[in-house]
Amino acid sequence: MLLARIVRGALKIRYLLLGGTLAGGYSIQKSYEDFKKGLPDVGWLNNILPSNESVDAFRGKMITFKDKFRDSFSAIEFDPKTKELYGDKMTDFREWFQQRLDDAIKASEGAPSGDPGLRFLGLGPFQTDPGDGDPMEAAPAAAFAFTRPTTTSGDDTKQNVTMQQKLDSLQQELADVQLKYQRELEKVERDNKELRKRLLLRGNETVVQRKIKKSLIDMYSEVLDELNDYDSSYSTQDHLPRVVVVGDQSSGKTSVLEMIARARIFPRGAGEMMTRAPVKVTLSEGPYHIAQFKDSSREFDLSNETDLRDLRKEVELRMLNSVRGGKTVSQEVISMTVRGPGLPRMVLVDLPGVISTETVEMAVDTRQAISAMSENHMANPNAIILCIQDGSIDAERSNVTELVSKMDPTGKRTIFVLTKVDLAEQNLANPDRIRKILSGKLFPMKALGYFAVVTGRGSSDDSIDEIRNYEEQFFQKSSLFRSGVMNSAQCTTRNLSMAVSECFWKMVRETVEQQADAFKATRFNLEAEWKNNFPGLRELDRDELFEKARGEILDEVVNLSMVSPKQWEEALNKRLWEKMVSYVFEKIYLPAAQSGNAGTFNTTVDIKLKQWADDSLPRRCVEVGWETLEEEFKRFMSRSERRRDHDSLFDPVKRAAVEQALHDHDWEQRAVELLRVIQLNALEDRAVHDKRHWDAAVQFLEESIKDRLQTTEQMLREMTGPGVWERWLHWRSATSEHVRRAAVRTELDKALHADYEHPPQLGYDEIMAIRNNVKTSSGLEVDNELIRDTWRPVYRRFFLRKALARAYDCRKAFWLYHQDVAEQECDCNDVVLFWRIQQMMRTTANTLRQQIINREARRLEKRIKEVLEDWSLDAEKKRTLLTGRRVSLAEELKRVRQVQERLEEFINALQDEK
Repeated sequence: MLLARIVRGALKIRYLLLGGTLAGGYSIQKSYEDFKKGLPDVGWLNNILPSNESVDAFRGKMITFKDKFRDSFSAIEFDPKTKELYGDKMTDFREWFQQRLDDAIKASEGAPSGDPGLRFLGLGPFQTDPGDGDPMEAAPAAAFAFTRPTTTSGDDTKQNVTMQQKLDSLQQELADVQLKYQRELEKVERDNKELRKRLLLRGNETVVQRKIKKSLIDMYSEVLDELNDYDSSYSTQDHLPRVVVVGDQSSGKTSVLEMIARARIFPRGAGEMMTRAPVKVTLSEGPYHIAQFKDSSREFDLSNETDLRDLRKEVELRMLNSVRGGKTVSQEVISMTVRGPGLPRMVLVDLPGVISTETVEMAVDTRQAISAMSENHMANPNAIILCIQDGSIDAERSNVTELVSKMDPTGKRTIFVLTKVDLAEQNLANPDRIRKILSGKLFPMKALGYFAVVTGRGSSDDSIDEIRNYEEQFFQKSSLFRSGVMNSAQCTTRNLSMAVSECFWKMVRETVEQQADAFKATRFNLEAEWKNNFPGLRELDRDELFEKARGEILDEVVNLSMVSPKQWEEALNKRLWEKMVSYVFEKIYLPAAQSGNAGTFNTTVDIKLKQWADDSLPRRCVEVGWETLEEEFKRFMSRSERRRDHDSLFDPVKRAAVEQALHDHDWEQRAVELLRVIQLNALEDRAVHDKRHWDAAVQFLEESIKDRLQTTEQMLREMTGPGVWERWLHWRSATSEHVRRAAVRTELDKALHADYEHPPQLGYDEIMAIRNNVKTSSGLEVDNELIRDTWRPVYRRFFLRKALARAYDCRKAFWLYHQDVAEQECDCNDVVLFWRIQQMMRTTANTLRQQIINREARRLEKRIKEVLEDWSLDAEKKRTLLTGRRVSLAEELKRVRQVQERLEEFINALQDEK
């Protein structure tokens, strides 16, 4: 398969070359034909014989034209692509024309002056008819062949005048031909320039050599970006070269970088710290002078003042945004690419200027932070240090030279740059100090080279071209230069840029393969760790793991549609009664039933039911629907966690996403009003028309009373303490409080059994009687409050037992209820109450079920998708939810592979350029 792809690629290249050659040949041939058609028709000269003087003059002009043509044609420098496509055609055309000129000149020199058969150009027999034979052969022959006709002596003067006029006309036409040739040459030269421009613009689609030159530095910059993402602290694993620009604050450090980039791309400040974060600038060649940030698609035209101002504002804004937590400087690298014609290809990192004193506006650790940042970047053993020294101040005030000499004591990778040399020449009385600086004898530091530059005239409005011209004029007139203090190789930013670029690429070639080997070894170790600890699992990074978790969550959301309507209604009914049972018994049923009067019971029930439906019932039912939806969804989630293929790594993501979505989700407000109307209508119906409904209501009443009775019994047990069996079997003992309450309960039970129709309140006389009875029977002192607290659950248990017995009697009272028997004989109003509540619950559950299926489940699904979509763009959230060695190892493996692949790709391109 691989061999087939290689053969197919080779065949494509063959067809491209063949097509380019044929297209180029056709273009040249077409220009050649157009040229031939433009030649004048000079057949009328066949019978004209010029004089010797005219022939000699014409021959001289021919020789001059030949020399001019040869020089003009040879002076054109064709692009390699043009030579490749049209070179053979142009060479043949030039040789053909020069040969014809040489033959014509030789023929004119060797022929006798009176020879009537004088012929030029060495074309064999003279062709009188331009249509005979090759028209291109006939055209030059007709243009340059002359014959002298035989004339009589009387007509000599007239004939000479006529021939002179024809000769002048011929010379004029020859001049026109020469001008046409010149225009053709100029057109070819313009086409050549346009082709060069297109080749530079097309980049990857054209010549391989041009492609490598254009993209090699960009590839290298991408490698550095990968390394920075892999390890932002520039640890020992990141040893790839870059040019680190360091210097004292306001020493002209940024200006040097702008001169190399040929654009004023950084914000300016008068005595104020402007560079607050490292700025990585990748310089590369391109047809237009533009700048672009790594994370932005906008291109700033550096030849446009508006774009330049926008670029400087953007740089300043990014620097300010990178500074957080009250700091003055930041280690966050701002990446920028600058392309332009003739720019050197290198990567420079501009660092904040080294300071001596911290102002009140700075953080207290700013000085140490800048020094540590500079040392961190210079600690790279392959970083080229561009040490910037202000030449306008005393050398003893410099802070950066000591820092650089500390990081590079041998000076094998340091280039020293003395700025503001024009001010130094004005201010320094002794030029010998500059000589010592540029010879490396003044500072203790050592360097590969020493340069002197001028980066401005003190005006921030000067363009780079104006500064460059000023710099060149200064060094031409400088007394320091003329006196030999500095040589020409040490002057101007142009020479500095060339030296830095040469040093940069030399170091790149020496180190990049070592870095590739180091990352290859790291990758091998990480892959071995993965195979040992996580065999059979895919190496998924956080982004891939999050996408997998998102898919599982969305699958669980879809599973909500699998819940049947019956299941929804059963779950809603159950939860509705759990929410409203306390309210029904405490606020409606017990107050109405304890009145002891059927009429009062029904009136009280109607009033309280309407108040309940108007006030809190619809809102509480909506809450029940929401809680039921949440419960069912979590039930599906927990079911998935019990599967064999369940991956616990995703559990935090699932739980967090569901909780966030549920927290943000709100039930539609109009559902409350809709439920209020439905519930009021359901509660107003008092007629039980079906025996089946009556039995269901009776069963519902019995079960509800039993549940409340069981709850009341449990409350009493807690109040009175363990019974006899519990004490013996479970070794539990009663407290003094338990003993007093148990004694009170016994007396209260006696009072209730004595008065079966006892009201819910306990009279004062009864309380005093119970106190005395307890003291008499048990010898215990109890207070009135203790008796009242014990009375409430005791009476409730007593009343619920009566209500349960009455519910048993109502099982067979349906026919009595329909025959309007007296209420004393058929006291089943509580059955009707619970039937009304049951109907209301059934209607509410059906309405909530429809809302869940038709609306709320979809809204919840949409909200979960929105939450997951937001989190997919939040790297910090992913780091919080997806943790563990499995995740960190996969992340590191991915980054190491990316860096290694980038390095190998760059090495291949670098070798191709060699």
